[in-house]
Amino acid sequence: MDRRTALKHSALIALLGIIDVKKLFAAPANNSEIRSFHKFNLGKLELKVVTDGHILMKPVQPNFAPGISSAVVEKTLDANFASKSEVDLSINILVVQSGSRTILIDTGCGANFGQDSGWLIENLVHAGIKPSEVTDIVISHAHPDHIGGLTDKDGQITFPNAKVHMSRIEHDFWMNGSPDFSKSKLTDEALKKMVVTIARKNITALKPQLNLLEDGAEILDCIRIKLAPGHTPGHCVVQVFSGQESLYHVADLVHSQVLVFEHPEWGFEGDTDFDLALKSRRKVLNELAMSRALVFSYHLPWPGLGHVRKQGQGFEWIQQPAALPD
Repeated sequence: MDRRTALKHSALIALLGIIDVKKLFAAPANNSEIRSFHKFNLGKLELKVVTDGHILMKPVQPNFAPGISSAVVEKTLDANFASKSEVDLSINILVVQSGSRTILIDTGCGANFGQDSGWLIENLVHAGIKPSEVTDIVISHAHPDHIGGLTDKDGQITFPNAKVHMSRIEHDFWMNGSPDFSKSKLTDEALKKMVVTIARKNITALKPQLNLLEDGAEILDCIRIKLAPGHTPGHCVVQVFSGQESLYHVADLVHSQVLVFEHPEWGFEGDTDFDLALKSRRKVLNELAMSRALVFSYHLPWPGLGHVRKQGQGFEWIQQPAALPD
C-alpha cells in the first residue's frame, strides 16, 4: 500500500469514529503503566493484586479428594484438561488502598517454603508500596502460606507500622493448648507440627500490633469479615466494600477450580475439620453464585478474580480475564 492509499484509509477510519487518526502515526509513548501487578477499582477503592509465588502440590491425591476413587478423580481432571499428577496453587495477595490506608489481606509464605514463594515484598515494591507504608493487615486464617510473611527468616517483623487484624477464634485455636486435628484427614504429624509452630511464632511476634475480631466485624470503613469455619476454626471470608460494590476474598474455601468447585464434597486434606469445611464451602459458594458477586481467590490462577456459577450438584469457576499481561 502506497502513502496516498494509506492516508485515504486513515481518513476513512477517522470519519467512522473508530480511532484517532493522529495515533496511527504517533511514536510509541513512554508507558508508565507497564507493571508486574494487576490494578483495578472497586467503587472509590484502588485494589492491586501482587503475587507471592506458587505452591506445587503433588500428587493430587490425597491432597485433594482423599478417599475418592483415583479413576473418578483422574476422569474429572482429564475432562478439564488438568494435570493428573499435580495441582499448582497461585498465591495471590490482595492490596486495598483506601485513602491514606494501605491494607493487605494475608501475607504469603515468607521464608517458609523455598524459592518458589516468598516474593511478596519484592512485588509490593514493584507496585509502588514499601513495607513501612502498609498500615493494616487482615489475616483470613493462620496457615503458613497466609501468615508466614508477617516475619522474615530472622524472625523480624516485616511490616513494622501495620496493625494486624484476625479472628479471635482463629487466634485462640492456635495459641491455647494443643490444636485439635482429630477431625482432619491430614496424617502427616511433622506437617501438623510445622503449621502450629509457624502460626504461634508469627502471632506471638505481632502480639503488640494484634486486633482480634468477632464474626461479622466491620473495620477500616471498607472491610467486613464473615466466619467460614472448617479449613480452620476461625477461617474467614473477607468482604471488601465501597458504596454498593463488593468483592469477596474467599481465602482457602477452595484450592482447585476443577476438583473442589465441581465436587465440593471431595474436599481438601488440609481442612482442620473436613466435614465442617464441606458445609461452609457449599454454603458460601451457593451464596456467591446466587448473588453473582465478584470473587477473589487466594489460590486459583492469577489474578484470582472471577465469579461462581451453579452447575449441577456442584459449581463452576468463571475466571475474569486480565486484559494486560503481567
